[in-house]
Amino acid sequence: MSTAPDGSPAVLATGVDVTLGGHAILAGVDLRVDRGEVVALLGANGSGKSTLVRAVLGIVPRTAGEVRLLGGRLGNGVPWERIGYVPQRMPVGAGVPATAVEVVMSGLVHGRRLRPPRDARARALAALDQVGMAAHARRSVLQMSGGQQQRVLIARALVRAPELLVLDEPTSGIDLPTQETFVDTVRALHADGGTVLVILHELGSFAGLIDRAVALRHGRVVYDGPPPSARGEHADDAHDHTHPHADPLPPEPGTPGLSMEVLP
Repeated sequence: MSTAPDGSPAVLATGVDVTLGGHAILAGVDLRVDRGEVVALLGANGSGKSTLVRAVLGIVPRTAGEVRLLGGRLGNGVPWERIGYVPQRMPVGAGVPATAVEVVMSGLVHGRRLRPPRDARARALAALDQVGMAAHARRSVLQMSGGQQQRVLIARALVRAPELLVLDEPTSGIDLPTQETFVDTVRALHADGGTVLVILHELGSFAGLIDRAVALRHGRVVYDGPPPSARGEHADDAHDHTHPHADPLPPEPGTPGLSMEVLP
């Protein structure tokens, strides 16, 4: 596995606690992802996987613990322009750009760059093409299915050409050919030295790419080692990897705009 010149890992979280709504979600979690690794976070629903990722990215507050990303302490010390993040779904809210290309262009804006670069549109269109959504570039995300919205979020992360890519069940709700195309894109990013931290419900198309698996149970790490073998029906080429609940009907007319969790 590769490391930075100073030996710092891509992700280093130590003693992370998270309490939300009076409930302890994470307790004393340590997580290290070295440069160039592809690490899968596994665990049952409610185990704390998404909360851990969101705490590592500073989206939810920690009650204890420290986090460093690409050698920088969480906050202003992190080079956010070198990090891409794909949340599990596109939340509903207000004030987000309406079209796919605008959503992807927003991935080029961060705390150190408040306006997109001059080539933002061209880069956004190229990223949409990577996930098979170039033909929908000017279409409103409000009129897209959940799976299509997910592909737009993946493009928004890829447009940064990130050194660290963080994914929360990125292939949920998208068909198998699109999953494989996306995994090929992640594989190319990894071959160029990129680091990937991915939450997975099942290894699926990622199976051949994972270097290490970390499993959570009740907010604690219970396993850290080689990835498990695909189970039963999930290893079968005929298994349907698309999650039916993740591809809902488009929202009714008049639904508020979309808001997204964004990095600083």
